Amino acid sequence: MTEINRRDFVKTASTVAGAAAVGQWKGDQAHGETASGGMIYRTLGRTGERVSAIGLGGYHIGKASIPEPDAIALIRKAIDSGITFLDNCWDYNDGESELRMGKALRDGYRSKALLMTKIDGRTKAAVAQQIDESLQRLQTDHVDLMQFHEVIRLEDPDRIFAQGGGMEAMLEAKKAGKVRFVGFTGHKDPIVHLRMLEVAKQHDFHFDAVQMPLNVMDAHFRSFAQQVVPVLNREGIAPLGMKCFGDHFILDSNTVKPIEAMHYCLNLPIAVQITGIVNQQILDQALEAVRTFKPMSEAEVASLLDRTRTAAEAGKYELYKTTANFDGTAHKPQTLG
Repeated sequence: MTEINRRDFVKTASTVAGAAAVGQWKGDQAHGETASGGMIYRTLGRTGERVSAIGLGGYHIGKASIPEPDAIALIRKAIDSGITFLDNCWDYNDGESELRMGKALRDGYRSKALLMTKIDGRTKAAVAQQIDESLQRLQTDHVDLMQFHEVIRLEDPDRIFAQGGGMEAMLEAKKAGKVRFVGFTGHKDPIVHLRMLEVAKQHDFHFDAVQMPLNVMDAHFRSFAQQVVPVLNREGIAPLGMKCFGDHFILDSNTVKPIEAMHYCLNLPIAVQITGIVNQQILDQALEAVRTFKPMSEAEVASLLDRTRTAAEAGKYELYKTTANFDGTAHKPQTLG
């Protein structure tokens, strides 16, 4: 997409996003929404797995500011409350996030959750090593969904699918039963996601899930919701949202309330919206958003996007797109292999 085309797209995105999102959701049977015990459950793409529409983010539960016993209790409370999708990553907090989640999943909790984690490696050797380390930390013999983390460079797809690249190790892990489903994540630009999907197609590979930033600002700037989500739904790949609040920056814009931001994400035609949960109050907020969610009308979405348009247009509050602040693999390039 040229810059001129991108500007034309951004100009019209806010006027069509409401109709597109609502229209896709109402007419989309791929995610087969059901509700139970105050939680919404949807189908994870072609896998047939049922997952909670809200996922527990793995980064925050490994932070040093949260005592380990509190983090373990929070993970278990989330599962007891109906959250079944757990996010994590090999590099989160130097492995502490996976270690804590592994402890939390003892005593029968592992069987109650669809466990996802990510690896940074781009080479076969790096991916194989990181997969085994993640399994050890998580105290499990397999991960339900393993994703290539931070596909944010145009050359990342080439490295992953190259001879001796990370996909070779991923496929071997899947054959060995260490990995059930395979996906990738990224937060930089829809163009990179689309290129990853195209390179995968050239290698006759079908991803099971793809993770990306989805929020009220994204609709106006380098929009994953507009450019990537429709492709995923068409191809039966589960869309996974993250960065509902853009860390805290979207809320800092004072254009939207937390529950409005979450309702917007839940209204998108996606399988799961992953959110960071650091304490009981934030967990309760997420659960309340699900409990009170109703499909939004075109007018409601348009009104919300109109309110956020000016703040969103230059990506000021989506720093993961416009800066290197969130690029963990750029800060530690050795993790790529």
